[in-house]
Amino acid sequence: MSFYEYLADNHRRLFIEACGHVGAVLVCTLLAAVLGVLIGLVASRSERAGDLATAATGAFLTVPTLALVGLLIPVTGLGLAPTLAALTLCGLLPIVRNSLVALRTGDPSLVDAARGIGMSRWARFVRVELPLAWPSILTGIRASTRLLVGVAAVAAYASGPGLGNEIFRGLGSPDSENALNEVLAGTLGIFALSVLFDAAYLLLERLTVPRRIARPVQPEERTT
Repeated sequence: MSFYEYLADNHRRLFIEACGHVGAVLVCTLLAAVLGVLIGLVASRSERAGDLATAATGAFLTVPTLALVGLLIPVTGLGLAPTLAALTLCGLLPIVRNSLVALRTGDPSLVDAARGIGMSRWARFVRVELPLAWPSILTGIRASTRLLVGVAAVAAYASGPGLGNEIFRGLGSPDSENALNEVLAGTLGIFALSVLFDAAYLLLERLTVPRRIARPVQPEERTT
């Protein structure tokens, strides 16, 4: 069976797996974004706390993703839970790092002015610091999403959703006539999703980042 015939015969299953992949990445990116920005806010007030936060979140990327998922299975069981936990932990570093940089380098005069008119700490963060830091934070979220699109494939090891099931199915039966088609379909599907996510972030950036604010250039770490 040719690759195109395989796609035609299995397009419904592939679509469902792709939707599961997108859903897992979106949920985990949202969780990582909320946690990462909050960690960045707390840790930005102290150099030592910032270093500790960066080191702690970076440690999750030094552990092979397959091993991390395996370690979570006894705690969370199989299925969606270990997938969400592992992906959220893996997605924290780019967001925490960019949040720290952005919150530490914001315009202090605007923060002082907000403090002078009696704004609470939370109000200053929401109305002054977060908007100023948003371009850099968005860059971190984008890098985190790009990372998670690929890492999410490993979730199939724990019976999680996504196109990784297609890849593992092919690798698990290399003698099958469709083994190559399965691996190729899963791999190309993940690549296509990565491109679509990137395009969506470019659109979001245009809609939410004022043109007068230069787009920040941040190093993107990728640890395998």
